[in-house]
Amino acid sequence: MKIIKSNPISAFGGANFVFDYLNKMNIDQICNDRLPPMVNQSKYSWKDIFYSLKTVYLCGGDYIEDLQAHLKPHFTNNPFVKLASPDTVLRRLSQLSEQTQSCKTKRGVVTHQYCTNSKLESLNIDILKKLGVFKSDKLTIDYDNTIIFNEKEDSKMTYKRNYGYQPGVCTINEENILYIENRNGNSDAKSFQLDTLKRVFDLLDSQKIKKVHNFRADAASYQYDVISFLQSKVDNFYIGCRNSYVEKYFSQVGQWEEMKCEDGTMEVGSIEITPFKRQSPSNKAQTYRLVVKRKPKKDRQIDLITQDIYDYRAIITNDFDLDTKGVAAFYNQRGNMERQFDILKNDFGWNNMPFSSLNKNLVFLYFTAICRNLYNKIIQHFSKTNRYLKPTYRMKKFIFRFIILPAKWIKQSRQLKLRIYSYNHYQT
Repeated sequence: MKIIKSNPISAFGGANFVFDYLNKMNIDQICNDRLPPMVNQSKYSWKDIFYSLKTVYLCGGDYIEDLQAHLKPHFTNNPFVKLASPDTVLRRLSQLSEQTQSCKTKRGVVTHQYCTNSKLESLNIDILKKLGVFKSDKLTIDYDNTIIFNEKEDSKMTYKRNYGYQPGVCTINEENILYIENRNGNSDAKSFQLDTLKRVFDLLDSQKIKKVHNFRADAASYQYDVISFLQSKVDNFYIGCRNSYVEKYFSQVGQWEEMKCEDGTMEVGSIEITPFKRQSPSNKAQTYRLVVKRKPKKDRQIDLITQDIYDYRAIITNDFDLDTKGVAAFYNQRGNMERQFDILKNDFGWNNMPFSSLNKNLVFLYFTAICRNLYNKIIQHFSKTNRYLKPTYRMKKFIFRFIILPAKWIKQSRQLKLRIYSYNHYQT
């Protein structure tokens, strides 16, 4: 085999189309407006820092160190991006961190640690506005916590008996990250959730976001204070219930309807209940709707409490208009949160946080979540003009089908032109 040397050719030529599209969206201007100004002698702008981080995941990397180890030669003299070194990226990100807060529950002895970041909250909202997320007439917010296992210097033991963090995350309209609050591993989802949700809605109010239509969350939100707060902030809420709190109502459901689900069929029914009587002021207890789902147990064993062979799940809501099947189906869509966590952890680096502290890693989580939000728009845009792409593709398939493209920049007629080596007709 004979080898002939030639001028360097980038293996990731498709990334140039992405950077060109981001430039047209003026993402760099949003970064400059919302982030602290750079000093005049700075070699890299916020655009370079952000594009450097995005390049890691756009080209299939897992760690920020991949910039120096694998990617830098492919973007030499690139007119769209000036890749910074991993140390520079990490140093700039760490400068955006805010102080970690500590608190305790009224009767608890455990110290809870959490952190927020006002600068990145505003930056993320501005980018979501640019993406047109808030133009929808009916905004739906989902809230959930996820465990990111790690052995960082300040990480605590989680309820799964491994060290890690347990950030609280809000998504909007199922596929965009709206808000992140990093929590340490020993902070369960139920503790201080009211404070977290107040910060979320205060952020929306400060950004003049119109009232949220729907809110969904799991059983950790089944609290009197949380539900009373949501009653004043959203049109409809749908919250899972722990069976130990509501199983006494299951036998009172008189009419059951059959409904198809992913793994077969189940039955659904509903009943009006008045929970939280002890916590509510006298004569002011609110009536809600309890939607109950049940499926036969596989072993057909009779339950001691319900005296039947069913597994039950329940949802509490203030929506009395939507039919029972509709409520159950709408709440089931909340399962998309787990898909978002899977994408963030495996496609956008959440499993490989670079810092050793809670507050600095929150900066990393926010920047990669913004990369995730932009990816939704990017894949939708290019899938319209390239038949071998679909808007549902994950990052790996997008890299193989679009980003990995031999290409090099050439100068012709006093202009820089991108020469690509492919049979596919790339349209931008």
